[in-house]
Amino acid sequence: MKTKQEILDIDDIKLLVDSFYAKVRADALLSPVFNERISDNWPQHMEKMYKFWQTVLLKEHTYYGSPFTPHAILQVDHTHFEKWMDLFVGTIDELFIGEKAQEAKFRAEKMAEMFEYKIKYYQSYPSRVIL
Repeated sequence: MKTKQEILDIDDIKLLVDSFYAKVRADALLSPVFNERISDNWPQHMEKMYKFWQTVLLKEHTYYGSPFTPHAILQVDHTHFEKWMDLFVGTIDELFIGEKAQEAKFRAEKMAEMFEYKIKYYQSYPSRVIL
């Protein structure tokens, strides 16, 4: 069994993102949603996720953009967000310890809550897009 480590650099971010998305791509609930949206652009998506989490956790500003916008039209509900969080938290707990690991879980939870709320709003009021 591999020893858990702190999230310290971009290699740790890549390990987190690669491990998490391997689980997403194998998951019966999440895989269809991600594959439909991302299609054959997985390498570009992974690069974007590396930059996003590098910016959030390491404070190295490599990600620019609005994280919510690509998610606005997804047909997902609470079950999808629960599964996403289970896989994300599980991945962190398998691989990492420390302050940055806790911060990643906290940030992911808050982001999932916000995305779920905004998507639900958009589904209820499609003419009132909030980005």
